[in-house]
Amino acid sequence: MSKPKSPEPARLLLSAIYGEAEALEICLEKLAERYGPFDTGTRELAFTATGYYDAEMGGPLLRRFFTFRELLDPGSLVEVKLFTNALEDETAAHGRRRVNLDPGFLTLGHLVLATGKSVPHRPYLGQGIYADLTLVYESASYQPLPWTYRDYAGPDMIAFLNRLRDAYKNDLKMWRATHPAE
Repeated sequence: MSKPKSPEPARLLLSAIYGEAEALEICLEKLAERYGPFDTGTRELAFTATGYYDAEMGGPLLRRFFTFRELLDPGSLVEVKLFTNALEDETAAHGRRRVNLDPGFLTLGHLVLATGKSVPHRPYLGQGIYADLTLVYESASYQPLPWTYRDYAGPDMIAFLNRLRDAYKNDLKMWRATHPAE
């Protein structure tokens, strides 16, 4: 019989898709208040992977990725997603989102994103939130799965996430040194 134990903490990764920088700045300020300072932030990238958000958010859309310095309990993914959903609502104008925030947790073994959309490969976590196992780490790199979003499966994104994993691995070593095994 396996005995339940607390997992090691994970690195919070956030994708922000937006057309209005002001709405993003409001969200980033509130995210930093709640989860601490950012560790990494990418430059603005044109978001052209899909037209899914165009009708609601207009265009052209941009995307940035952020990670947070503090490691978090991966069991808090539901809470993080509910918080980002509230920020999307708070910054909406005329019933339309101005920013889309997609949080996930990066670990040594995988990248899991949070979503409110149910499909067969997404296990239910609670409070209307599902886990999307987006990438798994094997053969010295993150690997896409059949359902991985195209923009997470590309070589530039995989290289970026592998670099984040290396930094996370170092932070995890420091965390382990101050948190003896249970």
